[in-house]
This record gives sequence, C-alpha cells and structure tokens, in this order.
Amino acid sequence: MTARPTSLTLGDRLRGGFHLAACAAVFVFLIAPMLVVVPLSFNAEPFFTFTEGMLSLDPDAYSLRWYRNVIQDGEWRHALANSLLIGLAATALATALGVLAALGLTSSSMPCRTLVTGLLISPMVTPIIISAAGMFFFYSSLGLGQTHVSLILAHAVLGTPFVVISVTATLAGFDRNLARAAASLGAGPWVVFRRIQLPLIAPGVISGALFAFAVSFDEVVTVLFLGGLAQRTVPRQMWTGVREQISPEILAVATFLVGFALLLLGAVEWLRRRGGGPAQGNT
Repeated sequence: MTARPTSLTLGDRLRGGFHLAACAAVFVFLIAPMLVVVPLSFNAEPFFTFTEGMLSLDPDAYSLRWYRNVIQDGEWRHALANSLLIGLAATALATALGVLAALGLTSSSMPCRTLVTGLLISPMVTPIIISAAGMFFFYSSLGLGQTHVSLILAHAVLGTPFVVISVTATLAGFDRNLARAAASLGAGPWVVFRRIQLPLIAPGVISGALFAFAVSFDEVVTVLFLGGLAQRTVPRQMWTGVREQISPEILAVATFLVGFALLLLGAVEWLRRRGGGPAQGNT
C-alpha cells in the first residue's frame, strides 16, 4: 500500500520561497563581487570602470586586447610556468603526506589521535602571515631561501591538511573487512593499499589533491616571503601589477582564475557524487 503524496500548505510554500530567496541573496552577495571582473576584462579602454559604451552595449567598447597582452607577455607566461611547477610538485607531496597521515589517523591503534589531528590541520587555522614568516626563517636557516624548493615545501605544508580531511572523511566509510579478507589471503600491506583501499578512496584523494593545488596556485603571502624574481607566480605577478602598474590585464587574469576555480569546484562535486555511492554501500 503506497502512501498518498501530501499537498503543500500555504505556509510550506511561503517557507520554501523564503529559503529560496535567502539562498539567492547569499549567492549574489558572495559571487557578484567576483563576477563583476569578467565584463570589465573585455573593456577596450584601460579603465577599471564600465564606460558609457559598455553600458550601452556598443561592440566597439569591448575588446580582447588585455587577453592578448597576457598571452604575449613573457612575464605572465613565466609566472604561469612557476605556478604550475610549484603547484603540481606541492600537490604531489601534499597528497602523499596527506594520504599517509589519514591512514594513520583512521587506525584504531593510533595514540593521541585528537592531538595529532589538531596539529596536522593547524596550518588551516593559523594566520597565513605567521606561517609564512615562520617558514621564511626556518627555510632560510637551511639555506633554501628564495628557491623553488622552499616554495614547494611551504605550499605542501598548506595543502596537506585539505588532503588529510578529504581522505579521512572517505576512509570513514571504508569497509575494513575488505582489507582483512585480502590480508587473510596472503596480500601484504602495500598490495592491500594499492589494490583494495586506493581504488575505493580515490575520489577523496583526488578531491584533496585538487584543493591542495588550488591553495598552492592561489597563495601569494608565502611567495612574498620566500620567493624572488625567479619564483614569481601568477598571484605574485598580479600583486606586483596592482602596486606598480594598474592595468586591465589583471582583470583578464582574474577571469581566467575564476573559470579555473569553477572547473575545480565542478570536478570536486563530480568526485563527491561519484564517491558517494561506494561509501554508502560499504557502511
């Protein structure tokens, strides 16, 4: 016997409409300041404001000149190459460390789990300028000041907590009986991890890696402390452009970064939905 669908009352509809309006207002409040740079990046004039031609939708008021300038500028290409090099290397290191830490934190024999977890995620809550200053003095004492190695290590430190949280959440739904069954059949720890655990927790690992890469690609404070001219990244180049030469090229780069962030969020959401099925099935 199937239950009859209940009809919504006037109060339910009003509450639903209020919740929808509130969500839309919050969305506009958070997103509108970022999206306003997109049309401004097509401004044909070297201004950071909407011209009369843009407001009247005059085609001559819009141009791709700032995008061409960014693509043809050697400094921007050098900054992009540095961001990709540092970001990919830091992501690989943060992912490896984060996965190992998450495996240890989810082990029942792990002592002082709460304390260790707090220490691992402390870079997320510590003010970035304090972390950057501390890493500057630490890496300088090791002779790694203003090098790619120091930036990779620093960005790995900042990205590891995101991998730890993502993988730990995924491991919470992992069926330990699968690992025990594989071990009972003679599989060693490395084989169990590579053939059993890793395929099942892959969505969480990839999500954490994407967050770590986004943190590295967007970080500017540590680059100001630890990087020199040879280590200038895209955020550092934008910072320099704002201070020394205000140009709409910055808006074009910002538009690229907004699109990049949207792609990352879409990938994380896809991985979350893809990983939701197996996790629910194992619990």
